[in-house]
Amino acid sequence: MVKLRLRRMGAINQPFYRIVAVDSRKKRDGKYIECIGWYDPKPDPSKIKIDTERALYWLGVGAQPSDTVRSLLRKAGVLQIWHNSKQKKNQKTAEAE
Repeated sequence: MVKLRLRRMGAINQPFYRIVAVDSRKKRDGKYIECIGWYDPKPDPSKIKIDTERALYWLGVGAQPSDTVRSLLRKAGVLQIWHNSKQKKNQKTAEAE
């Protein structure tokens, strides 16, 4: 199963995270399939950059985000887009029947 989770980067006391799509059996900082964004928690407010198109693709093929990544996707607005697209699909199928 593919998961969307954080991969820690940066030096001691200077954490920096990449948001990656990875096989769930791999280690936290092991080999990943694709990097879809990054998260820098140090500045105030923290910085988040997510490739929305790729995040939606991975959610569409069944990737499960970790709790932390889910909250980051929510802050970036990706989960709202995902929810709206699913509602539109459901409405179209209901109208077709």
